[in-house]
Amino acid sequence: MVNSQDKVLIVGPSWVGDMVIAHSLIQIMTEGDGPARVSVLVPTLMAPLLARMPEVAETIVTPFIHGRLQLSARWRLARTIRQMGFGRAIILPGSLKAALIPFLAGIPQRTGFLGEKRYGFLNDIRSFNPQQTPLAVSRFVQLGLPAESPLKLDYPSPRLTSEPGRATQVLQSIGFDVLDQPALVLCPGAEFGPAKRWPAQSFAAVAKSKVAEGWQVWVIGNSADQLIGEEIRGEVGPACFNLAGQTHLDQAIDLISAASCVVTNDSGLMHVAAALSRPLVAVFGSTSPALTPPLSADVEIVSLELDCSPCFKRSCPLQHTHCLTRLPPEQVLDAMARLAAAPTTLAATDSPAPL
Repeated sequence: MVNSQDKVLIVGPSWVGDMVIAHSLIQIMTEGDGPARVSVLVPTLMAPLLARMPEVAETIVTPFIHGRLQLSARWRLARTIRQMGFGRAIILPGSLKAALIPFLAGIPQRTGFLGEKRYGFLNDIRSFNPQQTPLAVSRFVQLGLPAESPLKLDYPSPRLTSEPGRATQVLQSIGFDVLDQPALVLCPGAEFGPAKRWPAQSFAAVAKSKVAEGWQVWVIGNSADQLIGEEIRGEVGPACFNLAGQTHLDQAIDLISAASCVVTNDSGLMHVAAALSRPLVAVFGSTSPALTPPLSADVEIVSLELDCSPCFKRSCPLQHTHCLTRLPPEQVLDAMARLAAAPTTLAATDSPAPL
């Protein structure tokens, strides 16, 4: 029987990238002496990610609508969670609502950063030094350790399980032909805002160069990325498949795992590609890899590093987005060439399955 002190509830983030990053914390909690039994409370969208993290004992999906308190629904869920006997909770988001359910459930130890003045809702309030722990993943990991623990910098990178062989099934299920060619995956979306999105024409230029070398191209994203996917497909031609909005996150994970290379903005799918150990070129504009870089050895980060960036704004405050519009496709192609020339760090079993 698992002692209640060893049963941990992690309240997970609502962003795909942050949830991938949180896998480092989950691995720390479930490894070593006296591993914990970890359950994760997440919005429905995150459930496919948790299914790819074998260390997670249970995924608890929240039924809440974004932006609404829904106090009665939170009470009901908290009563259910109270009966599960958790000894502690780790609350990763900084919102008051994120801390509410562990509080209502009476979980004895509730750990997190202060966030929205969550005095009382948290009883193990932590702080961090941005200079000592600039990376978000380091901050997550520290929350899983006792408050007096020294700074831990040797943590495992996120690692999602995948089935590259399912890529063929996914493509056929949505009516696309399967080509016997290397696959370049483009992820041109970014939920945060336009200041993180490299122009469609730039993605298309990279794609056309690889198609000329005998590659195929898959554009992956959500329904909001369909138009940019069509723009890219229109410029590239029949070897480019616009899958944006046509796949669920679970399917996207297996498609990305079969890629020969992935080119993304700073986005959730960037972190997915890194956690799948695919060769990855990540384009940064308004944000910084000093905070949330893709955590993999097979990554090239591309950025112009202008004086005005990173500004961390959703839209360019100077109305020009030069950090992205002036970043040439050749810079990304050069990064892809460096990845191709580098000695691989992947085991043979991690290589993409033939399509």
